[in-house]
Amino acid sequence: MSTTTSPALAAPAAVSPLAASWRGFLRNRGASAALGFMLLLAVLALAAPWVAPHSPIEQYRDALLHPPVWSDGGSWRFVLGTDELGRDILSRLIHGARVSLWIGCVSVLLSLLPGVVLGLVAAFHPRGWGVAIMRLMDIMLALPSLLLAVAIVAVLGPGLANTMLAIAIVALPSYVRLTRAAAMAELTRDYVVASRLAGAGTLRLMFDTVLPNCMAPLIVQATLGFSSAILDAAALGFLGLGAQPPLPEWGTMLAAARDYIERAWWVVTMPGLAILLTVLALNLMGDGLRDALDPRLKQHD
Repeated sequence: MSTTTSPALAAPAAVSPLAASWRGFLRNRGASAALGFMLLLAVLALAAPWVAPHSPIEQYRDALLHPPVWSDGGSWRFVLGTDELGRDILSRLIHGARVSLWIGCVSVLLSLLPGVVLGLVAAFHPRGWGVAIMRLMDIMLALPSLLLAVAIVAVLGPGLANTMLAIAIVALPSYVRLTRAAAMAELTRDYVVASRLAGAGTLRLMFDTVLPNCMAPLIVQATLGFSSAILDAAALGFLGLGAQPPLPEWGTMLAAARDYIERAWWVVTMPGLAILLTVLALNLMGDGLRDALDPRLKQHD
């Protein structure tokens, strides 16, 4: 006599951890909206030469400090107005998004990769290299981050490449400490002990056994570090130590508009809003990733 299993009694399909984390992230409305904003910004940055209505460095001498389209005297030719040299602000913002996102990506990678390596070394060799690495990180953390970045750029010289390097050096201690703490928590797990007994070498234990289980907090930290890198780059650009004119970087745009705050509010407001919205979106994404990847914070259906 054959028996059939009722569909209502069938076991639910297993959901992968990645799919469960993705669903948890999408349940956060703020994080989902922030992700949509960042995707739109990335598309605009990649397609800047075709999307921007004007060249970011072209000067229209007949339209100096032209107001936005909704203000008196504004026109659709310059939707967000022009700056003191007659350059279209919308075009400079779109091209500036490419610069700011590039700074964020490169700075995070330059700090994340060596930070992970140093953190793993400190966790696996706590009595030797670990002491030296962590004391060096403590010294770096004792210095104000922006002041340290300014000092590094002042020594290396202003410019986009030196700005990214300075931001990466400033962010390095946070990745080292986070990786070390996560790795030391994993070293006491049974699977690590079993891998040791099976004859796994130190490098295999570091990068193949322990590191994959430390990626969740590192992903969250990298997302938050992305927003910090954009803020630091804007601060250095405002001080004249970051990207140099005529490169359309948001902080540099703010610095050039300082003398026109009362006469032309849009010259300062537009790049300031771009920085504000981008950093806010990245922070919301970081919070959403933290909630989705941390098992203690997940909300189950």
